[in-house]
This record gives sequence, structure tokens and C-alpha cells, in this order.
Amino acid sequence: MATVDYFERKLDDKRRLTIPAELRSEFASGVVLTRGFGQYLHLYPQHVWDREVEPALGGSILDEKVADLNVKFRRGKTDADLDQKQGRVTIEQHLLEYSGIDRELVAVRAGAYFRIMRPEADY
Repeated sequence: MATVDYFERKLDDKRRLTIPAELRSEFASGVVLTRGFGQYLHLYPQHVWDREVEPALGGSILDEKVADLNVKFRRGKTDADLDQKQGRVTIEQHLLEYSGIDRELVAVRAGAYFRIMRPEADY
């Protein structure tokens, strides 16, 4: 089966994002949404967050770069289970406002996670 590296979606009226069926098993452990490095969001499978992101954020408490990364990724962070029936996850309004996403979005794989952004963004 081919890997899905890109998808486009429209959020429903309840701000829910439908994950493509081909990707749902990747998010079986749960979904983590955070702010990205720029004006976009990161979408992580829970197991990727736990295995890769949490350890990276656990550096020295006196390291300003580590502290800045903690603030960036934990501010507005949400954890959720994927709706198993329809493969949906709700994106909180404050994250949509941060990213400038209204209703339409694109998601692009960036290694072990997805970058979610406005369709017109050129990141």
C-alpha cells in the first residue's frame, strides 16, 4: 500500500478534521495537535509524540532553547482519540486562529508527523 504524504480537507461545522482511511491506523494510539514552528499546526500520532517529541522537550531546565520549544509546542497542545467510526478529530478554535485556517486545509507529511496549513500557504 502506498504511503499518504499529502491530503486536502474541509473541516465540518464542528471543526472536525477527517483523517484519510489509509492513515487511521497510524493514529490509533491517539492524536496530538500543537502549534508549529511557523503559522501552521503539527499533527502527531500519540506514539510519535511520546517517543520522539517528549524526550526532545526534556532537556536542561536552564537551556533557553529547550524552554522556548516547550512553550511553542505545549501552548495550545491538545490530545484526543480519533473517532473510530469516521476517523475524525476536532481542531480547537484557538489552534485554527493561530494557523489562519478557516475551513479548508492541506496536510503534508514532514517525517513522522503532518504539517497542517492553509491551502494558500507556501511553507
